Amino acid sequence: MKKIILSLILAISFTFAFAQKANVSKAKNKALTEENPDFAGAREAIKLALKDSTTNKLAETYYVAGLIGYKENDAFYKKQIIGQKIDTIAKGKAILESYPYLLTALKMDSMPDAKGKIKPKYTKEIKAMITDYYKIQLNLYAYGAFLLQKKKDYPGAINAWEVYLQIPKLPIMNKELKMDSAYKLIKFYSALTAVDAKLTTKAISLLEDLKNDNYETADVYRYLANTYMTQKDTVNYVKTLKEGVQKLPADTWFLLNLINHYIYSGKTKDALVYLNTVIEKDPKSAQYRFVKGNIDESLGNIDEALASFDKAIELDPNLADAYAGKGRLYYNKAVKMSEEANKIKDNKLYNAESKKVDAAFKESVPYFKKATELNPKDRDYKMTLKTLYYRLKMDADFEAIKKEIDAM
Repeated sequence: MKKIILSLILAISFTFAFAQKANVSKAKNKALTEENPDFAGAREAIKLALKDSTTNKLAETYYVAGLIGYKENDAFYKKQIIGQKIDTIAKGKAILESYPYLLTALKMDSMPDAKGKIKPKYTKEIKAMITDYYKIQLNLYAYGAFLLQKKKDYPGAINAWEVYLQIPKLPIMNKELKMDSAYKLIKFYSALTAVDAKLTTKAISLLEDLKNDNYETADVYRYLANTYMTQKDTVNYVKTLKEGVQKLPADTWFLLNLINHYIYSGKTKDALVYLNTVIEKDPKSAQYRFVKGNIDESLGNIDEALASFDKAIELDPNLADAYAGKGRLYYNKAVKMSEEANKIKDNKLYNAESKKVDAAFKESVPYFKKATELNPKDRDYKMTLKTLYYRLKMDADFEAIKKEIDAM
């Protein structure tokens, strides 16, 4: 009796295993039919094989599962290149469904058999399929762009492009696929999309990787620094700014933000030390000298500030801010003199001191005038001039500058 039951069990198991292998063949046939392939039917058949223990450990099962999506995508592609309208979402989904199955099939296809030998059967074909996903622009490249531009699906676009970016790095590709300008462009777009989607971990990972690609370097460092700032990751924010200063010395954005960080953190002296180091490396930068003047002024180093503004003007005679900086030093000096003069009780002494105060205010006038000439759209320069003209009773100049301000 036991032998009969055992025989029945074996027979049933054999029949079921045969049925699942038949499902693999059925799925393959439905997908490969030249006319009217049945991709839905193929998926139903392979789904059963993927669930069963007798077939879900076979490379063939996953190869066929990946083949279904590949063939469906190919069918869409053939329509697309002759100008027919297609379901772009269905096309993209077919690729993304297919890809992980193909990777699993690759892994299983490289497993040793019972005799310890590796005899890959599907690897060459799978490599060709994945290569198509990478090389043909209307596949992953275009699908990510469609999701971003037409659907505003940021995570979906990033997911599609992630697969694209991963393919050249697969061991099976043996570094045969070039990571060219198109590759770097997609990586850059992926990073910016991750920033917009507030997927900060993903954005940081992509931007950090892009630093080594020499692609849109200034933007990469800016986005990376700002992303670290939104994460309140001060250590990496400062690190990125310093790298930006070294790599892009002509771009003052990094230096100014680094110095502002030091100043707002109560580390103004650190800001000056760092700036002096940068100036040693790039002594001909007028912008660096101007920034140094502002820092020296904030620390009360007036003579040093004046020397820095003078040097900035020497290096760049058209730097309006440097003239305004120098004018501000004289203006603030006059304000302090005025405050001291107001403490004097003796009228004769007060009047004598007032003349010195007016002379000090007058010293700042030509610098603000020059700043206004170089940058006539700056309202602050003109407002300061207006105040100076009023105090010094320069009525004609006062009326003229007032009209200019009112017209702005």
